[in-house]
Amino acid sequence: MNYQSTRGGETGVSPSLAILKGLAADGGLFVPEELPRLDGRPEDFRELSYQETAYRVMKQFFTDFTEEELRCCVAAAYDGKFDTASIAPLEKRDGCYFLELFHGRTIAFKDMALSILPHLMVTSARKNGVEDRIVILTATSGDTGKAAMAGFQDVPGTEIIVFYPKDGVSRFQELQMRTQNGGNTHVSAILGNFDDAQTGVKQIFGDKAFRERLKRRGLILSSANSINIGRLIPQVAYYVYAYAQLLSSGELENGEEINVCVPTGNFGNILAAKLAKEMGIPIAKLLCASNENRVLTDFFRDGIYDRNRPFLLTSSPSMDILLSSNLERLLYLSAGRNSEKTAALMRELGAEGRYRVDDRMRDFMGDFYGGCAAEPEVFACIRALYEKSGYVIDPHTAVAKAVYDRYRSETGDRRKTVIAATASPFKFAPAVMQALSEDCGDGDIFRLIDRLSEISGVVEPEAVREVRNAPLRHDTVSAVAEMEKTVEGFLR
Repeated sequence: MNYQSTRGGETGVSPSLAILKGLAADGGLFVPEELPRLDGRPEDFRELSYQETAYRVMKQFFTDFTEEELRCCVAAAYDGKFDTASIAPLEKRDGCYFLELFHGRTIAFKDMALSILPHLMVTSARKNGVEDRIVILTATSGDTGKAAMAGFQDVPGTEIIVFYPKDGVSRFQELQMRTQNGGNTHVSAILGNFDDAQTGVKQIFGDKAFRERLKRRGLILSSANSINIGRLIPQVAYYVYAYAQLLSSGELENGEEINVCVPTGNFGNILAAKLAKEMGIPIAKLLCASNENRVLTDFFRDGIYDRNRPFLLTSSPSMDILLSSNLERLLYLSAGRNSEKTAALMRELGAEGRYRVDDRMRDFMGDFYGGCAAEPEVFACIRALYEKSGYVIDPHTAVAKAVYDRYRSETGDRRKTVIAATASPFKFAPAVMQALSEDCGDGDIFRLIDRLSEISGVVEPEAVREVRNAPLRHDTVSAVAEMEKTVEGFLR
């Protein structure tokens, strides 16, 4: 199994080298030369642990890893740092199944992939004879940054640099990043939004002169965003595991189709669900749930991707994105793996901020449904679910639940549905408490967390206790145009 760029500039790249590179030299994203099938039938996974499921999924994609290497990576990632032995449990509430992806170190779904990426990357470096220090450079809309820093903290041979939009993440997300320990961790706010941060990072990757200067110093760039195939593929595992759990519990019959609903910003998480479907998991519809930044909703409804619109700050900041990078992989597959066509669409996006896909591509994407939820709907959804079942969800998960409810009402589709619960409500306590009509007072986040714990009956996660009294260690702020200089400053 080798990888190639969506834009055609690189082919025949080994899995381990694709993980190391992160982004292809032509600016494209790495995709496998063919999509593999599951190692067995879905029902064969029903009694497997999460660790075994993850191994059996990833071995189909990372074929130059030995069994021992890959099993070691899996074992090191999915261990006691998760607060539940099942790693990704399902919670049945209000007629659907919430796949809880927030039981890791930073209480968000990014932990599911970023717990293993450092181990995959270090192993990949060793396999390819790379002795240079790996510099992980990433942009975050809130959760990736903390999860990446936690994963790479003090990992030998690595540095990690994270850029996040100042005033564009929640207060708790900012505290998580600014209090991060580790001699190799660096973080900077930027004076812009997430799309500015993501574009700036891509420009740094594309600056060959800058990368050469780093190379002469024994430094190479890589990424922890979901543009990295080593981050995307581990996410496929939890959709396979969710289906197997439903079979094991008797909620599904063998071969019965489900729908999957995912709150979506950069498109990596729902693309992983699409890959699970292509591998053989019986998924019918993929519900792509957006907040008021509804660029993906409009795309799936009319075939036009148009980022020329106001950028809105919402209660679900990890989805405040107008440039969904991972969509490029779906475009490539829908175009029949036509790299020239994909590259042309990306050039059009860069020049005009928009592009249109043809009918053949739209047909390929027919299993996607795009929906969005405005802020009042999100808050009403949080409140209604709590009043009905006592279950509290965060705003991102509420976006997905609201979209699912509307889809079911519009279409009459009664298939059992898995909703990706992407973050703990404790991470967004002010918004959750506002939704529950609780007095937010002076907005003291830890007072609100205490109250949320009281009314939900859930003990606050360890991640909250870690942040409560931790000193602020990072205070860098950078202009977008100065991001490259900021990187150089961190690496002195």
